[in-house]
Amino acid sequence: MNQQFYISFHCSISDNTVRYNNEEMFIGADDDIAAFLLSVYQHLGIKYPKFYKMDNLAKLGWLAAEVLLKDFDKDKYQPTDIGVVLTNASSSLDADKRYFESTKDIASPALFVYTLPNIVIGEICIRHHFKGENAFYIFERFDAGFIGSYVSLLLETGQLQACICGWVEMTASGYKAVLFLIEKEGTTAFTTENINKIYSTANG
Repeated sequence: MNQQFYISFHCSISDNTVRYNNEEMFIGADDDIAAFLLSVYQHLGIKYPKFYKMDNLAKLGWLAAEVLLKDFDKDKYQPTDIGVVLTNASSSLDADKRYFESTKDIASPALFVYTLPNIVIGEICIRHHFKGENAFYIFERFDAGFIGSYVSLLLETGQLQACICGWVEMTASGYKAVLFLIEKEGTTAFTTENINKIYSTANG
């Protein structure tokens, strides 16, 4: 990273807890993943009917983006200036398994739509009208170095002016989302050390 960029906001959703800039903003009581995600949605007071059609991975990433962007003035940028770069370890495996089970009876088109991990990016971009660079990468584990270097390159070369990035993982047994909003000005440096520190403070 030659030029310094900054973490404007960050959030996490894991272990039945939603955090925004390290502050707890919601703690759920339900251990069922789908029920917990619904409780977060209801807590945020959002009216977005399409939410109910999403798979769990898309719901998790979408909700994390809602929290991340709650104080963000996106109008200071053009839609093409804001991008999304996400990563996880299991791709869309949670939806893939559910879709496979549905084929034993009648294949579900509603589930088939979500058998690509980048659909969560699409849901975020549709909601917020973002039209910048976007990509979804699969790694065995969270890779702060890759996120830092790739997002910095997008900003350094002027392809983006702001970027949402991070980790959104959903499996049948657990979930974890940690998102960052990166801009060219701020106070918290966008460094591998700071990325890892914020990621590690999220439970799950």
